[in-house]
Amino acid sequence: MTSSDTARFDRVRNQGYMWGLIGSALFVIFGVLGGEHAGFAGWQSLFHSYLWAYLYWFCIPSGCMAILMLHHLTGGRWGYPLRRILEAGTRSLWVMAVLFIPIFFGIRELYAWSRPDTVAADPILQQKQWWLTTHGFIFRAVIYFVILLVLVTLLNKWSRAQDQSGDPFKYKSKMTALSAPGVILWGFIVTGAAVDWVMSLEPHWFSTIYGMLWIIIEVLVAMSFSVFVLRMLSNTEPIKDAVDPLRFNDLGNLMLTFLMLWAYLSFDQLLITWAGNLKDEIPWYSQRAFGSWAPIAVVLVILHFFVPFFFLLQRRVKRQPARLSGVAMLIICLTLVDIYWVVVPAFEKSGPQIHWLDLFAIVGIGGLWLGTFMGQLKKLPLLPLHDPRFEGVLEPEHGD
Repeated sequence: MTSSDTARFDRVRNQGYMWGLIGSALFVIFGVLGGEHAGFAGWQSLFHSYLWAYLYWFCIPSGCMAILMLHHLTGGRWGYPLRRILEAGTRSLWVMAVLFIPIFFGIRELYAWSRPDTVAADPILQQKQWWLTTHGFIFRAVIYFVILLVLVTLLNKWSRAQDQSGDPFKYKSKMTALSAPGVILWGFIVTGAAVDWVMSLEPHWFSTIYGMLWIIIEVLVAMSFSVFVLRMLSNTEPIKDAVDPLRFNDLGNLMLTFLMLWAYLSFDQLLITWAGNLKDEIPWYSQRAFGSWAPIAVVLVILHFFVPFFFLLQRRVKRQPARLSGVAMLIICLTLVDIYWVVVPAFEKSGPQIHWLDLFAIVGIGGLWLGTFMGQLKKLPLLPLHDPRFEGVLEPEHGD
């Protein structure tokens, strides 16, 4: 990178930290000191806003890990320009592990199964106490992050060593060997976290494909974020020599694939629940698809699926980085709406109630994460130096 590129990275990193600190400070002031006088329900609203904002920002670095391991396993050329972006995303999981700590203090405010009086009056919750306990919740969360951070440490350690090594095949083999069980472990972790952190907000409801749906949500938003960042770096040395319209076309095809999987799983979950007349599960959809929450459902169907789906079918959109990054940004923004639609109705039964706390939580957590991500991105060369499959990336491809 040139000195001007480094200065730009530093500027974005510092702005991220600045907005993160401002958002976090306002979040604490309005949530803790404002209380009922600020129009909020005190601690409960504080943790409600924090949880869904955290879940959104957690999805990006977690999804980056899955895509990174998928790249190590497949070796596709599409992944080379993204590799450093994905690695920087995985290294930001350290800050997300720290930012999860406040949720431990809000378990009683967030989850009905953590309150003994509620459990004593609910036979269904009593049957689920073998899993839904405060100590079990904390223990599993710690295990999730320990496994993720071990994978992050090893993959990034070997990636650095490959840059410095005269035997790049050694580290390529190590990263491939770890990614095979790693991507399976990641799938179990995301499934467990989705059940613990989100589905148990409404413990009477369950879905057997809920974990898979969150897996696709994370991969989709991480891929979209990576494409957007790659577009921002496309005029930076040496990235501009490693990307071309065909490379962006491949990335657009991957975005389209994950988008279709998201739509399929979302509709499949609804179809099975509705067609099977599953009375214990239908209320979850009834609350979100009708009444005050219905407009958000319509927005998701149109803007989170049909619009990007239409654009991603077009080759001229996928081969023009500016247009593709616009579609990527649309998906990034609508994923925030999607997670809001999935999580917040557990708290707001009557309909969407946008609080200032929601905005402060999104800006606070997002700023801290973005600052960390940009700081990590500048630590290594933007392209791997000695990957044995790397030479082909710099060779232009010819085709339609």
